[in-house]
Amino acid sequence: MLTVLSVEARKLNRSLAALLAIAAPSLIAVFGFFMVLRGDKPMPWEMWLGSAAGIWAFFMLPMSVTALTALVAHMEHGPKSWDHLRALPLPRWKLYAAKAICVLAVVAVMSAATLALTILAVTLAATIKPAVEPTGSIEIARWIKVMAMMFGAGLLMVAVQLWTALRYASFVPGLVVGIGGTFFAVVATSAKQGVFLPWQMPVNMLASEPWRVTTALGLGGGVGLLALIALTLHLSRREAL
Repeated sequence: MLTVLSVEARKLNRSLAALLAIAAPSLIAVFGFFMVLRGDKPMPWEMWLGSAAGIWAFFMLPMSVTALTALVAHMEHGPKSWDHLRALPLPRWKLYAAKAICVLAVVAVMSAATLALTILAVTLAATIKPAVEPTGSIEIARWIKVMAMMFGAGLLMVAVQLWTALRYASFVPGLVVGIGGTFFAVVATSAKQGVFLPWQMPVNMLASEPWRVTTALGLGGGVGLLALIALTLHLSRREAL
């Protein structure tokens, strides 16, 4: 399994995944940087970190997962290398499990980078304009926990997007599902039923109502993990993609 993971990691390293992993968190940090400079009075760290986490979970995470899964799948769909890979003398499930693990690893790195780059951007802006230096403490442990919960709640969304991207050779179905899911997550923000939408589950980690947090985390994480296992088994049993 380690050999398969190593091969997938090298493929990702040669793709645009690294650019995506840097660009998405950086855009949130740049936005935060200019918002701090635009202010005329100090705001608490809680507000800046909450805003960055909200943007990440609400929009950037679903769109990044859509792009990343399409990119990972197209590395095999593009050169039509599935037949070669599936003929290799190793269990097929390892091929799909390795891709799922690599996608999750990149998403985890992007989640951590969003938090780190936002703190760096706000600190830099406050250095340039001391009058708006954030008040209060950063409470880094709390925000690491929030980002980790968002990652867990996003597992079902990752499973849906990855299955669609691997199942269909064209990248269009995956993009349609991702854009559509993000659209309905945005327009149905206040709807109670939205907590059951995979693309809205991560942002519910910021909800003030405990039932939304537990429901989204339970469904997104628990069902998501089962969905990733089912995805691996289902695709490995197919004779052709």
